[in-house]
Amino acid sequence: MMVIDSSALIALVQKEVTAEACTAAIAAADRLFLSAAVLAEVSVVAGHRGFLPQLQVLMNQMDIEVIPVDEHTAELVTAAYMVWGKGRHKAGLNLMDCFSYVTAKSLDCPLLFVGNDFSQTDIVSAL
Repeated sequence: MMVIDSSALIALVQKEVTAEACTAAIAAADRLFLSAAVLAEVSVVAGHRGFLPQLQVLMNQMDIEVIPVDEHTAELVTAAYMVWGKGRHKAGLNLMDCFSYVTAKSLDCPLLFVGNDFSQTDIVSAL
């Protein structure tokens, strides 16, 4: 089991340096999860940057279970932001990062991400 952050999806679609490692981690996972809020975020970013069709193809190729956002999730995200958010902790997670963080914590599984922000939290990395 593994949760995917938007940073990993963007790395895959844009064929960034970390794409190969992300692909290997995804191949090794038996189940993949993504917060519905993060799906919206990465879709908006992809649309703005001109690679939404490529993202949609990638998402269709992967069997990702989208986790809905409810009131309890909102409370957990708020709490996570108060601990790990920008201006509060050196991790400096943004609000959408906190949705990935909470999804991984709630499912008790690693998070596939690119960058250094999550590595400064207590989250388990999938890489």
